[in-house]
Amino acid sequence: MMHNWIDKVSTALSGPLPGRSAQMQMASLRRLAELGDTQWTIPDNARVASVMILLYQDPAAHWRTVLIQRTQNPHDRHSGQISFPGGSWDPTDGSLEAVALREVEEEIGVDRQHIALLGRLTELYIPVSNFLVHPFVGHIPHEPAFVPQPGEVAHILTPSVDVFYDHSYRKTTDLNLGQGLTIKDVPYFDVDNRVVWGATAMIMNEFVAAVEK
Repeated sequence: MMHNWIDKVSTALSGPLPGRSAQMQMASLRRLAELGDTQWTIPDNARVASVMILLYQDPAAHWRTVLIQRTQNPHDRHSGQISFPGGSWDPTDGSLEAVALREVEEEIGVDRQHIALLGRLTELYIPVSNFLVHPFVGHIPHEPAFVPQPGEVAHILTPSVDVFYDHSYRKTTDLNLGQGLTIKDVPYFDVDNRVVWGATAMIMNEFVAAVEK
């Protein structure tokens, strides 16, 4: 039974994806305004990054994924936010998949050799940091022993995948981003009483739309 859903995930990701229409369902009004009529145009100077939705079963046979809360960093536009493990592509990385695997190992201590890649989702441009993010989905056949990266990862969250399929965990809030900036009516996933919003929520919503639970 363990691999039945994983096989379904792999099959779903190999076919047509819901794409940006699913991503935009979790976009803030500010994000929609930023993108405007040029929402499909990626700047030539956009930086490239990869993230991973890592899936595993806990001892009670519940499917879980992994999120990280980033440490506070005044030089990081996403400081303190909840995100998937991930990071910037470097020419020495080779493939985009290699970036996602490397970052999972570095940020949460999961050996990349144990991860099976199941597929990828639609890339997503983040205007505030000028990153073009490529999301990948991976599976590890056992519950990992997580090791957060010092100085980078403040906390590791392992929510049940069911949370993202349950609409009672989809909410809206006003977010105070500091320096007098407040974003109104931001859609988010309530994960362990933490606000999962922005690109992370948009990517996860495409996964939910693509893969039947």
